[in-house]
Amino acid sequence: MERAQRARQVPTVRVRAGLRRLAEPGRTLFGPGMWPPKRVVLESLLSVVLATLVAGTEAVGDEGAVQLVAVALAAGLVSPLRRVLPATVLLVAIAASFPFSGFALLVPVASWSAGRRIDGVGRATGIFALAYVLDFGLALSRELPRVSPAVLVIGAVATLVGTIVPGLAGRYWSQRRTLLDTLREYNAQLLRERAMIAGQARMRERQRIAQDMHDSLGHQLALISVHTGALEVDRELTGRQREAVGVLREASVGAMHELREVVGLLRDGTHAPGDGALPSVVAGGMPTPALEAMGEEDAKAPSRGVAGIERLVEVSRSAGTAVELRRSGEVRPLAPTADHAAYRIAQEGLTNAHKHAPGAPITIELRYEPDPLVVEVANGPVPETTDDGLSVVSGGQGLTGLRERARLVGGMVHVGSTADGGFRLAGVLPYTAPERGATSSPPGDGTATFVDPTGDFRQQIAAGPPGEADPVIDWNGSPKELAKAMSTQKRSSGIAIGCGASPRPRCASS
Repeated sequence: MERAQRARQVPTVRVRAGLRRLAEPGRTLFGPGMWPPKRVVLESLLSVVLATLVAGTEAVGDEGAVQLVAVALAAGLVSPLRRVLPATVLLVAIAASFPFSGFALLVPVASWSAGRRIDGVGRATGIFALAYVLDFGLALSRELPRVSPAVLVIGAVATLVGTIVPGLAGRYWSQRRTLLDTLREYNAQLLRERAMIAGQARMRERQRIAQDMHDSLGHQLALISVHTGALEVDRELTGRQREAVGVLREASVGAMHELREVVGLLRDGTHAPGDGALPSVVAGGMPTPALEAMGEEDAKAPSRGVAGIERLVEVSRSAGTAVELRRSGEVRPLAPTADHAAYRIAQEGLTNAHKHAPGAPITIELRYEPDPLVVEVANGPVPETTDDGLSVVSGGQGLTGLRERARLVGGMVHVGSTADGGFRLAGVLPYTAPERGATSSPPGDGTATFVDPTGDFRQQIAAGPPGEADPVIDWNGSPKELAKAMSTQKRSSGIAIGCGASPRPRCASS
């Protein structure tokens, strides 16, 4: 009973499936997104042009007005159907061109569309072979019963040009467009993966640096703080010695606080807000976004701006150094990063004077000029009586870091010797922060070397394999531009997709 019922249901299911397949072109033709405004305009223009040409062709044959209008309307209405029924429209246009010669104008258009939209090489080959035989056969039927070899050759060539060549051109254009779209997607994927890998590598490196700083510097500073604290309560010290030890202990505690903040900044992976690019690297320094983030983070502390310079002067004076602080001009507020840069310039100037000219008098001058703030630190020559027997430890990176800090806020730093044999460090800082990206240093200025943020951070592909000297294109443009670039290369040339701007990149060639 159930088996018989299922047997009766099978034809019904097949009929419904067949009806759904028949209705599929209609749903596709009138489906959502099938007819955007631009496509509607272009298809309308094409239908009008085809209808006009078909009508003109029919008029040449002295056809009746009714037939002329009917054929023109039919050609104009059939043209949009080639988007959903490319093979059917091609065969119908060829068949209709036998009784109505005007339909021959629709054949190249239908062939182009069929070449683009028929899936599968075998199916496309079969349909175009059938179209060729049908078109060639109908053309020969007009010459029956007298068919000469010249007619055969002319008919074969005309059918090939009118039916097959447009289809091949359409298929080539479609495949090339698909290839270019795939290359663009692959390029975007490579860029996303490179940015992700760069971010992970940068985070690991920051965490490693933070751990090394915590383990080495933190331990040494803790020992200094403990020993100076114990020495400060020693009863054998004089008042002046105890005061000097107190200054040393306070400096070590302050250094520990700053180290803790820097370590926390590195571990958190904080970077400048709104900066999604890879970090530029200062020669001998740290990444630019890290400097920006450190400047913004440190600027939150009130003691690390212009207001904190006076505290630096007091600490240096308590250590026995003659330091003079001068101010001139009307005091004006600075942007947080510029305020912090001014503090660092004064701090670095005092540090260099203590290291390289111990005992020399130091002058710090803050000049509030109409446009910028000038921070100047100058020390006199080294006293001849100074000889503490200590070697100066200097990494040579302080001035490079200052130049970068000043550049980030739109300022500059100048260093040089004075006429009396001393040393002068001056920074010019604007009151307002510049727009991001507007502080790039001109090439060849001799202040610092920067690496383009789009460069391949891994640098493992800086040199190509032996024998590969072909031009390489770093691409992120439109398909039209990529097609033009590819067409200008020889078949043996390589085109790299998704590489950074590193020397001679080699990523993916085609």
